[in-house]
Amino acid sequence: MFKSKLIGEIMKSRIARATMGILTLVLGYGFSEQTLRVDLPEPSIIQTYEDGKEPLLVRKCEDFDITGDGFNSQWANMDWEPLTKVDKGGVDYPSRFKVLYSKSGIYVLFEGEDDKITTSDYKDMDKIWNGDVFEIFIHPNPSDPMYFEYEVNQFEKQLLLTISNSHKGVSWIPFNEYEKNSYGTFNKVEVKGGEPKLDGKISSWKAEVFLSYKSIGLLPGVPPESGSVWNANFCRLDHDTGKMIKWSWTPSIERSLHELDKFRSIRFE
Repeated sequence: MFKSKLIGEIMKSRIARATMGILTLVLGYGFSEQTLRVDLPEPSIIQTYEDGKEPLLVRKCEDFDITGDGFNSQWANMDWEPLTKVDKGGVDYPSRFKVLYSKSGIYVLFEGEDDKITTSDYKDMDKIWNGDVFEIFIHPNPSDPMYFEYEVNQFEKQLLLTISNSHKGVSWIPFNEYEKNSYGTFNKVEVKGGEPKLDGKISSWKAEVFLSYKSIGLLPGVPPESGSVWNANFCRLDHDTGKMIKWSWTPSIERSLHELDKFRSIRFE
């Protein structure tokens, strides 16, 4: 009897937190009523991903200007982490990333080989996942349904989504009067081996990204403290073959990059 009552109280608490989060989005942050639906699996029990590996230690850094080339000396404090191609077909382009954090936000550096730029003339906040992108997923608390996704393409176009997994993948985007960098996200991209143009032949591209804590502030546990452990994933999409080919830090991904129970953990220094 006591156990059943306790479970009931826990469920009520989680529902209340999710409801308050959504009300905050609508009332406190001026988000639009428009939502996007992304390709998510059915909601499931969210748990910390256990792959036998220790959480990735994310080193602390001083804030610095991003340039797209990844030459800032502070990147030397982190080793490259590989991304694994999880779909059949296409070219297995070597791809990797690094991540740092500061008192202001999170820095991510991506690098990947590529043969050409496959995307469209998208604007910021468009469905840029239908072209080549690097992606960041942040899910600080596996027991909370809210998580964050960031995407960037070769033309420095970006997409920010705060997603509630408790509502079958309903996601919230910033208010329609979007202005570049007004939400505290910055990116710079470097393309090598060719011109940065639609269908342009290239050899590789890099993306350097800064996510301020303001941009992910709707998530629980933000900003992180020293010793905080979050779940996360870092990914790539490429469309050179005419279909979407996925890369993931967590190679056990099967259907979707939004499989939260397969994310790995990061620990802040």
